[in-house]
Amino acid sequence: MSRFGITMIVAGVLLLGMPAFSQSEEGSRSEVSAQFFGKFVHSSNKDGVQQSSSNSGGILAAYRFFFSRHHGIEANYSYSRSTATYSFDSGTSGVGANRHEWSGAYVLRFPIRSVTPFFLAGAGGLTFAPLNSPGASTQTRAAFVYGAGANVNMTHHVFIKAQYRGFVYNSPTFNLAANRGADRVTHLAEPSVGLGVRF
Repeated sequence: MSRFGITMIVAGVLLLGMPAFSQSEEGSRSEVSAQFFGKFVHSSNKDGVQQSSSNSGGILAAYRFFFSRHHGIEANYSYSRSTATYSFDSGTSGVGANRHEWSGAYVLRFPIRSVTPFFLAGAGGLTFAPLNSPGASTQTRAAFVYGAGANVNMTHHVFIKAQYRGFVYNSPTFNLAANRGADRVTHLAEPSVGLGVRF
């Protein structure tokens, strides 16, 4: 993603919150945020097959709505790129892909004067779209999502958001015959930081 595109997303998040700056923090029920993240996938070795994925970075956009001071829900979309690799006795199979995430989660927060810690748990999907890999096809995997983090207030409505999210899912095989049956339950760690606006 270009620097211009990333700049436009961050600027859009800030502009969305401009009309709400006159509200009080207690009256704010919605939050939008944009974050940069690192993506680290756990490697596994089972039945002679080693599965791994390259580490990479990406961008995450999120919307939260709170029903009360402590309880809310969130919707997320993220984008990144990586290469999934399977190592067999006969050789190695690697596929570069765009990764798209759509997820939703329950959020439990604990507002304090300048910091708001939170915890989350939910579910979603990870779509892996192969890049220039003959025979490979797009594949979506269901995922369990959990995490924790904190918002650090800069003003009543603008905050820095830092969080960790974890995903548990089946690794993609891209429906390649060579990878059939080689998918494994794996774990993705995703620390991130960015800016948000509440309104």
